Amino acid sequence: MATIGAKAVAGKDVRRRIVKYKMLYLMLLPAVAFLIIFSYIPMYGASIAFKEFWITKGILGSPWVGFKHFEQIFATDKFWQVFTNTIEINLMRLLFGFPAPIILAILLNEVRHRIFKRSIQTIIYLPHFISWVTISGILFALLSNEGLVNSIIVLFGGDPVNFLTSNSMFRPLLVISGIWKEVGWGTIIFLAALSGVNPDLYEASVIDGANRWKQIVHITLPSLLPIISILLILNFGSMMSGGFDQVFNMYNPMVYESGDVIDTYVYRIGLTQGQYSMATAIGLFLNVINFVLLIAVNSAAKKMNGHGIY
Repeated sequence: MATIGAKAVAGKDVRRRIVKYKMLYLMLLPAVAFLIIFSYIPMYGASIAFKEFWITKGILGSPWVGFKHFEQIFATDKFWQVFTNTIEINLMRLLFGFPAPIILAILLNEVRHRIFKRSIQTIIYLPHFISWVTISGILFALLSNEGLVNSIIVLFGGDPVNFLTSNSMFRPLLVISGIWKEVGWGTIIFLAALSGVNPDLYEASVIDGANRWKQIVHITLPSLLPIISILLILNFGSMMSGGFDQVFNMYNPMVYESGDVIDTYVYRIGLTQGQYSMATAIGLFLNVINFVLLIAVNSAAKKMNGHGIY
């Protein structure tokens, strides 16, 4: 009886909160509808990973084949090559790309000249709005055999360097161009977090004799720790995504060995070769890995510093 009474009280409390905040719930409805229509309903299509999909028969009419496509994927050397490429490229992005906006945000936070600071912020935001198609064109103009960089090398007596067709240079090129494009945009959330730090903390640290470096170590970085933790968890949650736009616009058959990632591989076998079931099976397998990574890293982060996404 006590349990039933507690549930009734809880139900009344929920109804009371819904009535009290009805306008907020109404504003939430379009976002919920968007998620249901474009994220949850299409998940039904993932069932073709377990079917021999025929366009003429549709999803319902295609026969079930169980785990046949998964077995074919795991038996393919090409899949394990793009799987390894994806992990290695994303680890490089995480190692070099994730700290970049944090360092830049801390440096900008130390700038006291407001006009200079705003000017730098505006300049570093701009690359975010340039598409990867345009950036790949710029890189081609700069780094191709007849590009500006090789022209300068030849002018000084050197030999042209195959920047865009070299497997050893393609991954660093991906990481560096990715950092250049997104580092400014990535600082926004860290600068917003730093704007909420109580200035009294810095004033008190100056009285205690702390210099700028000690203020960064003992005040600025601890203030950023919650948002760093959350963004790091989200980055691990997309570890198996290869950044299709960037890789697709920059790679070529000469660098498939080091630059072909799962997203581009799925595009090739799914859309250009018509193997929809196998492409869906790969996508489903990788999303399961992303989900497991997200849960594991979130649990580890909560145990280590008490911050997580849920």
